[in-house]
Amino acid sequence: MSTIYVVRGVGTAPTEMASYDAALADANVHNYNLVAVSSVVPATATVEEVPTAPDLGPAGNRLTVVQARETTSEPGQTISAGLGWTTGPGAGLFYEASGTDESSVKTSILDGLDAGRDLREWEFDDEQVTISTATHDGSGYTTVVTVAAYGQSEPIL
Repeated sequence: MSTIYVVRGVGTAPTEMASYDAALADANVHNYNLVAVSSVVPATATVEEVPTAPDLGPAGNRLTVVQARETTSEPGQTISAGLGWTTGPGAGLFYEASGTDESSVKTSILDGLDAGRDLREWEFDDEQVTISTATHDGSGYTTVVTVAAYGQSEPIL
């Protein structure tokens, strides 16, 4: 059975991309080439929220993820990015959302999970949501991320 690790990060830096990299570093997924997938949890996987990702393989490898991210340069602005997941005895779902209001982000995630369940004839018996939130201090850019990392990384070449 494989584990999908859900991690959160916040980063501030002088450029938008550098703040994203810093947020990924805060979650310990910054040394991988992230490949986004469409949010289905394989039936054989478990989902575990952890403070930071464990070692998932050599730097430069490809890492399959579902991610939510939000960036701002507006002083004093609060931003949020979150994931929700629902699982059961078979496959499950992730939904992601981001924005400037944590409550709205959570509502979007929950609405997405409800809609995704309605599209499938699967059994679901668990639901969780986690959101990363930060307020920009006015210097450069701030980015928040919430990432679901699908197991170990794989060589990209």
